[in-house]
Amino acid sequence: MMPSAVILAGSRGGEDPVAAYTGVADKALITLGRDTMLARVVSALAEAGVTRVAVAANAAGVRHEAERLGTTPLPAAAGPSASTASALDALGAPLLVTTGDHALLRPEWIRDFVVRVPTGADVAVLLARRQSIEAAAPGSRRTYLRFSDGDWSGCNLFLLATPRAMAAVQLWQAVERDRKRPWRIVGRLGPGLLLRYLLGCLSLADAIAALGKRAGIVATVVESQDGLAAVDVDKPADLDFVRRHLAADLGLDKDILQIEPWARASSSQRQRGEP
Repeated sequence: MMPSAVILAGSRGGEDPVAAYTGVADKALITLGRDTMLARVVSALAEAGVTRVAVAANAAGVRHEAERLGTTPLPAAAGPSASTASALDALGAPLLVTTGDHALLRPEWIRDFVVRVPTGADVAVLLARRQSIEAAAPGSRRTYLRFSDGDWSGCNLFLLATPRAMAAVQLWQAVERDRKRPWRIVGRLGPGLLLRYLLGCLSLADAIAALGKRAGIVATVVESQDGLAAVDVDKPADLDFVRRHLAADLGLDKDILQIEPWARASSSQRQRGEP
């Protein structure tokens, strides 16, 4: 049986560059073909066998879309980690966590991830290697974590497998609070691990396991079998890549993928001489 899932679709405050790029109120509402980005994520989870899905959001339009899609809206907290903590309280473990901008999410990635989480893990995170990403998504620019076993990028898919995973979420919250004080974040590794990292001797798996141990839990990494899983929509260039990929891979009309419904309507009105 698949876990419940929460989709993080809250706003970080201020103008979102992707929403502004397309002229919509929230990037989760950007349409790709006939579906909103949020609808694509919900559909992937449903096809993977997830039957209980919640959406953490405060924007009225996103909450309305979440209800239309048959999911449960939850209030978004001050940041993604706090929203995840609230969702874990509300839904319990095990809980899948993903994001509303994971426009290319596929059901097989979700099923494969859940199956490959080792028995006994409290929390697991899906990551992809640079080589895999560059092969599957040439031209897509990602942020990489450099370790002794290669460069890795996150795939916006996590499993909080047990109630003990709350300790990992609390650590995540502490890291978010220290995001403007990077020395505190690095300091959480401890001097031994930090030295190994600086010398290029620390693997990603060892780093995640050590951070988990400091939180009193078992944390593990699952490597994505498809580098495309690391592509989300953080920047206008990401959206352009997703649109090109869908047009080529799914045979969707490229022009429709590039124009939002409000823009198509406005264009039609102008052609008819309407205001």
